[in-house]
Amino acid sequence: MEQVSVALQAMDAVSQAGLASFLQSRPGLVLLPAAERAAAKVLVVAADRLTTEVVATLRRSAAETGAPVVLVTNEITETELLTVVECRVVAVLPRAAVTAERLVHCVLAAAAGGGVMPPNLVGELLKHIERLQRDVLTPHGLNASGLTPREIDVLRLMADGFDTSEIAGELCYSERTVKNVIYGLTHRLKLRNRSHAVAYALRTGMI
Repeated sequence: MEQVSVALQAMDAVSQAGLASFLQSRPGLVLLPAAERAAAKVLVVAADRLTTEVVATLRRSAAETGAPVVLVTNEITETELLTVVECRVVAVLPRAAVTAERLVHCVLAAAAGGGVMPPNLVGELLKHIERLQRDVLTPHGLNASGLTPREIDVLRLMADGFDTSEIAGELCYSERTVKNVIYGLTHRLKLRNRSHAVAYALRTGMI
């Protein structure tokens, strides 16, 4: 089994020692010294609450390593949740519920590209996405992917091998409109060409 390198940062020595012992109890995990944290596949950060200092630490970690983060904390509000998600936090573990098994589960899920959230936090995220769709995206004709329905239609036909004139005929648009749609989405998403746009859309699940 491939080993998962983990870096740990706790705001107090007791938490640091306790979480380190949990992580070291699992053979598949390798706990790195602080000096090697940049090489970690997963970061574990423990803090009683999300102070400005903690958020700054998370932002630095996201910028420096890009590794997913498991956050161990006492409590977290909806606003704080949205902030930490932007900082690559993919798993939140309430401090009162921490066990070696749960911590290891979160670390392995993060390493595999997944996430772990308490049910109430999942509900908060879903409500936020719903508000975002209703108040921000829908008024501008966008969906959660950041594309308009027309752009998605064009991308799907491009993925099926249709050229500009065929797309125009299929969707009852002019060729100029199709070209404008393609230019708009490639320019906005900073994509190089049509093939790049199709590859990006498929990879991100947009189509």
